[in-house]
Amino acid sequence: MKNRVHVLTQKRGLVLSAQLRALIKQSVQAALRYEGIETPCEVNILYTDNAGIRVFNARYRDVDAPTDVLSFPLLAHEPGEKLTFSSGDADPETGAVWLGDIILSVERMYAQAQEYGHSTQREAAFLTVHAVLHLLGYDHELGPEQEKRMFEKTECILSGMGLSR
Repeated sequence: MKNRVHVLTQKRGLVLSAQLRALIKQSVQAALRYEGIETPCEVNILYTDNAGIRVFNARYRDVDAPTDVLSFPLLAHEPGEKLTFSSGDADPETGAVWLGDIILSVERMYAQAQEYGHSTQREAAFLTVHAVLHLLGYDHELGPEQEKRMFEKTECILSGMGLSR
């Protein structure tokens, strides 16, 4: 069994190309492979615009502003530790462990790609890998050492995908 990645839209009429949807799914797979996750996992990715992500950011982080990506892990674990799952963690129907949900602002993704001078593909993969690492327990907001570790892992994963700087 392999990982299950669902890429869904929050807003009617908001379209993400098939290529970007596929790249987002590949980014999840690449991050899980890099981290050595062998258990089949499931992740939802909801894409929206700045207004949509602002609502989630205000509701769940008390920050009334848009952001680029949010992660909502379902399991608590230490970053870098070998993940172990109990049978109760897996969906009995699919056998996959639900890692959590990701919300991505495509409006912000396009703007940041332009701002940073790289492709939309790199930005989409960067935000997705970054969010998956959050689902796996990494948190750059815990200090400079954690931030460095997380961004180094992100760059290694992107490089392996052919999306280095």
